Amino acid sequence: MFDEFLLWVIPAGFIGARLWYVIFNLNYYSLYPSKIFAVWEGGLAIHGGILAGMAVALIWTRVKKINFLRFADIASVALVLGQAIGRWANYVNQEAYGKPTSLPWAMYIAGEYRHPTFLYESIWNLFLFFGLYYYLSHRPQSGKVFGLYLAGYSLGRFFIEAMRTDSLMLGSFRVAQIVSVVLFVAGIVIFFLGSGNKTRSGAIEDSKN
Repeated sequence: MFDEFLLWVIPAGFIGARLWYVIFNLNYYSLYPSKIFAVWEGGLAIHGGILAGMAVALIWTRVKKINFLRFADIASVALVLGQAIGRWANYVNQEAYGKPTSLPWAMYIAGEYRHPTFLYESIWNLFLFFGLYYYLSHRPQSGKVFGLYLAGYSLGRFFIEAMRTDSLMLGSFRVAQIVSVVLFVAGIVIFFLGSGNKTRSGAIEDSKN
């Protein structure tokens, strides 16, 4: 069942990630519209991909008559592991790094020793993966794992984003921090609302209702 979902969510996530980046760089792309499609030059934003993926999941689970929150519980565990691994592409591309620092674990990037913010997020997401996987194995009530994913990822991203030098901006505010606050609150709400759902998270085969 997941393989069918991936056929829809992967292209949607890719398009969402690109559109998010373009929207918050309109000053540039309005002058060079042909560059909108030049994804090989970089420019994907994970929040756009996540939001697009959530939209596709909402539609797909509704069509398949699957409990969205239970599906999201399982999918979020896989997603955060993918995010932990995917952050290393930022190292390969020499991007998503932080401010210069003299700390012992600084990495030499773009001509200076800098905070390896991609590494910070990768480690944070890896710990989050193990925590969510363990919690999911105890069959919590529907929505709780998904809520913790939104809150947990957003909490780490908010503070890590403050160290980055390439943030998308909305005026004087970092877009990723604004979105992190919104998703953190949404995650907490979903977590506690999930406590009122007596159906527990189990296998996807059991999630139809």
